[in-house]
This record gives sequence, structure tokens and C-alpha cells, in this order.
Amino acid sequence: MKIIVLIIFTLLSKSIFAEYRVYQYYIHSKIQNITNASYELVTSTLDPKSYAAYHGGAESLEINLLRSWMCVGNTSKREVCSISDGRDLEEKRVQ
Repeated sequence: MKIIVLIIFTLLSKSIFAEYRVYQYYIHSKIQNITNASYELVTSTLDPKSYAAYHGGAESLEINLLRSWMCVGNTSKREVCSISDGRDLEEKRVQ
């Protein structure tokens, strides 16, 4: 019985697809002595809070979220998908 369940699970798992969210935002250093004071466009799978925590904290970076989208399919060892390949995550307005 365990073997049958294992075989069924193995066959069904090949048709399951993963997905991940991609964020695009502008970052700007809050540190005064940094020579590059311009905003930089970043595309990452880290949400803005996690990105700030990983790169010095909210006290050192200003982050402005521009857009986000979902990438679907096999996500292993791939570059981040472009916005045209993914699904846009704009809010749907209810009227």
C-alpha cells in the first residue's frame, strides 16, 4: 500500500509548479558620507523589509517599492523572471 501511495505521489508531483514573488524598488543610502547619493533600481526576491535588514537596516537605507509580480513554474537555478513573464500583483479595486 505504501508503494502505491508513493508511486501516485511521484507521478502527481511532476505536474505541480512552484511560484515566487519578485519585488522591484528604488533604494537610496541614508548615510551622508556615501559618494553615490542617487537612487538605484533593484529587482529581488527579497521583500523590502528583508532587503533592508540584510543590507544594513532601515536606518541606513531608504526603500521605495515600485512594483511586484509572481513568477510561476520551476524556480530552481533560474534568473528572476521579467515582469512580462510573470503575473502583475496590482490591487483589484472593488466598486
